[in-house]
Amino acid sequence: MTPLNEQQRLFLVESTQLHGPWAQARQQVAQFKYGMKWQMVKGKDYLYRVQDARGNAKSLGPRSPETEAKYLAFIEAKARAKERVEALDERMRTQARLNKAVNLGRLPLTVAEIFQVIDASQARDDFRVVGTHAIYAYESMAGVHLRMELLASGDVDLLYDPRKKLAVVARNLDGYGLLGLLRKADASFEINPEEPLRATNKQGFMVDLIIPQRDMRETETITFADNDLQAVEVPNLQWLANAPAVESIIIASNGMPVRAKVPDPRAFAVHKAWLSEQTDRDPVKKRRDLAQSKMVYALVNEYLPLYPFEASHMRYFPKALLARLL
Repeated sequence: MTPLNEQQRLFLVESTQLHGPWAQARQQVAQFKYGMKWQMVKGKDYLYRVQDARGNAKSLGPRSPETEAKYLAFIEAKARAKERVEALDERMRTQARLNKAVNLGRLPLTVAEIFQVIDASQARDDFRVVGTHAIYAYESMAGVHLRMELLASGDVDLLYDPRKKLAVVARNLDGYGLLGLLRKADASFEINPEEPLRATNKQGFMVDLIIPQRDMRETETITFADNDLQAVEVPNLQWLANAPAVESIIIASNGMPVRAKVPDPRAFAVHKAWLSEQTDRDPVKKRRDLAQSKMVYALVNEYLPLYPFEASHMRYFPKALLARLL
């Protein structure tokens, strides 16, 4: 692993600091997305607040000085939010050029665009990135660059915790499901009917929706909309679902900072070590699992002392497993 140089560290800090206000400004603009409108009902004007992409709206009352004031305040607030986000967009574009100039960008553009549309949505906290692409978050947290051959991957794994209310997440996805969100990043994403857990774009890049294995009595299909991805259960994925989540700003290959929500890096290292021992796992994947586990373990020990590999900090794993692997 190679530590970032001083210029790269400076730009990573600046990108992280800028991303917060920029993301907040984009979320504020999104609050005005569907707008307000006057609508004639039985010969009288009513003010409506549009609530979703399907045009569903809530009445705020008939035209009056109060509702006219609400409408005016909405229009003015929308204009201010737009002005603010445009200014921050320009700052972000400048920062992206600087990041690219010093070779700070690492995350493949397709993955970055997926992360961006998730982060810009109401479902930004409903999924965790697990698997290989989580490592980009860990190297950014540590301020290093890791071996690219262990970071290359043709798919993103999105972990959903089925303990969350499905209806709430479906609403956060605006009624169009996870596939609808992915198509905002790349319109070519499609679902293979034979593998409904997976969406694939025209370049063959895949996004999988995975959940921890559930009780046999839980048979409801986990999906967020009609013709959407259907989650597949993965054994012992509850370890990553129960681990504390961490957020990291990663620099994409085009220099843009993007946010990722991932499991605690210690959970990643232990889970990958466990995967490498499974007899039914592909031998090539097992060797890669072990190499990734060792790499993240070394990174945490050397650069992230706030995450000690101690059993008392990792109670979401079985004690016997930790005693054997740590």
